[in-house]
Amino acid sequence: MTGDGWSQPSFYAGGRPVAPPTMGGADPLSSFLFEDWSESAANYDGSWNGRWDGRGGGAGVVDSVDQWGATTYVGPRNLRPGTRPAAELLPDVGAGEEAVDERSNRGLLSNSRTMAIASLTSRITGFLRSILLVAALGTAAVGNSYSGGNTFPNMVYELLLGGVLSSVLIPLLVHAQEADDDDGIAYTQRLLSIATALLAVLTVIAVAAAPLIAGYFAKPEERHLTTQFAWLLLPEIFFYGIGAMFMAVLNIRHSYGPGMWAPVLNNVVMIVTVAIFFALPGPHTLTPATITTAQILVMGIGTTLGIVAQALVLIPALRRTGFRWRWRFRARPNEVGRMREVATLAGWVFAYVVASQVGVTVIQKIGFSNGGLTVFTQADLLFQVPYGILVVSLLTAIMPRMSRAAVRGANDEVIGDLGLASRLSAIAMVPITAGLIVLGPDLGILLFGHGESSIARGRLIGSSLAYSAFGLLFFAIVMLQLRVFYAMRDGRTPTLINVFMVATKVVLVLATNAAFHVAHGVNANVHPNPAAVEWLNIATSLSYVVGAVVGHVVLTRRLGRLGYRSVLVTTIRIAVASAVGALVAYVVVVGCRHGFGDGFAGAAGGLVLGGLAGLVVMLLIGLRMRIPELRDLAGMARSRA
Repeated sequence: MTGDGWSQPSFYAGGRPVAPPTMGGADPLSSFLFEDWSESAANYDGSWNGRWDGRGGGAGVVDSVDQWGATTYVGPRNLRPGTRPAAELLPDVGAGEEAVDERSNRGLLSNSRTMAIASLTSRITGFLRSILLVAALGTAAVGNSYSGGNTFPNMVYELLLGGVLSSVLIPLLVHAQEADDDDGIAYTQRLLSIATALLAVLTVIAVAAAPLIAGYFAKPEERHLTTQFAWLLLPEIFFYGIGAMFMAVLNIRHSYGPGMWAPVLNNVVMIVTVAIFFALPGPHTLTPATITTAQILVMGIGTTLGIVAQALVLIPALRRTGFRWRWRFRARPNEVGRMREVATLAGWVFAYVVASQVGVTVIQKIGFSNGGLTVFTQADLLFQVPYGILVVSLLTAIMPRMSRAAVRGANDEVIGDLGLASRLSAIAMVPITAGLIVLGPDLGILLFGHGESSIARGRLIGSSLAYSAFGLLFFAIVMLQLRVFYAMRDGRTPTLINVFMVATKVVLVLATNAAFHVAHGVNANVHPNPAAVEWLNIATSLSYVVGAVVGHVVLTRRLGRLGYRSVLVTTIRIAVASAVGALVAYVVVVGCRHGFGDGFAGAAGGLVLGGLAGLVVMLLIGLRMRIPELRDLAGMARSRA
């Protein structure tokens, strides 16, 4: 056996190398492991290049001397050599970094696919929840009051579960995991303890300020009901926060599923809540003056209980990863500098929240005045669905990997991850954008033209979505760019980019609201100005365009050339295929409206038949154009079918 052999790992547990016992008195290998040891030796080819034959049997038994240098494996059998294909273990000799990158990218796509399934389930149940909510509360005064009371918690949701807090925490936790002897457990416990205490204080202050918040946003006739909903809904802030922290801890421990499935439980609780609301005795016409106390309590408490369940269901998953909660507040000497870094990042995150709140305040104030708040809320919810299903899962999987690369200072790997995620985002978002532009109005009618709402209101939600759909890819790119900055433990730049986006949105919303001379008061709720309402969503999408441009400029200065030529080429090619598919879908939609009318029948026919026709044409053209990412995704889907 060569001298180099002694430097090779000789024990593996869970697929990772473990140093063998070297201290005197250490237990020898137990006899029940001898069979596994001899099997490993039989599968080893006698060289130190780490290659295995990839079969269940051996490549020939090595001689008795070499057996003592053979790698011994313990732990789950599916992580040992001889039980998995060689391509899943190590690349062949001579395979360079491209092989390693390809394998890791396949793993990334696999993780993303698994999370996308969970997210799809969450979005489907979320659709049902939203449909029932609009049917129960409508899109006028009562619906606006509920949306107004839930706006601040929803903003916290977008910031925390949408990625800001998780993106800030993950690089810090990864750094501690790499640097600390205890894999960063104590540091993680300390961060969670401090953040939980701060969240509790913030939540108490927010609940106490509920009348002030409602008084600022709501119109006089809706103020009392908005305050009541705010008292019941603002406690969600605390549970949104701890849920986001739990997800960050799970992600760095490579556990992604529980966090993606947790919102399904929230949606189920909300569906049950709305069912109970429908079963309660109440007025024939729902208004802020006629809604009963029981109806308010059921809707408010039920909504908050859904968020509580979404957070607490992650605790068993944390325990399964081996993490245990323990209250810690005092930093150890080696953590003082890192805790200061946490304070700095927390300050910038707080500034991010304040900037976002300015935008939320303006949207809510204008939405209340022109009767479009619920329309904006539901259209924005639909806008978030494809991002939540297809892109959030990808970013969740890529964030720990990107953070580890940033910790090592491997900027080329960070740029590679950025390019990969951008191309995949384009492949996912561009076809959906084309589809929503054509099918948005029909989708709005089918989902929201029921109960206390109307076909006209449902169509307005759909048209707001269609006109703002162009921002989908830019939104995905901005969220990816922000995660790159957070991976480099930079909280300042994302906040400044957010300031640019909020300023764009505020200026556009104020200008368009004034330009269309919208009606105010009760009449605005009954007959809102469609153009003014639609511009609430259009302005938001334009702010994402500004954010993506600013983010690209700053990242280029920070990291050098980002290699976005391939991203641009991929985007143009998939855009061509999507445009042809959208044109076919539009022809079908127009035919269905002529044949079945402008009601539910025409909308259903246009959505189903037009959507299928457009999708088939887009896929055929895209595959014919040999778009690599599209072929990779299709191949992965076939291999998992």
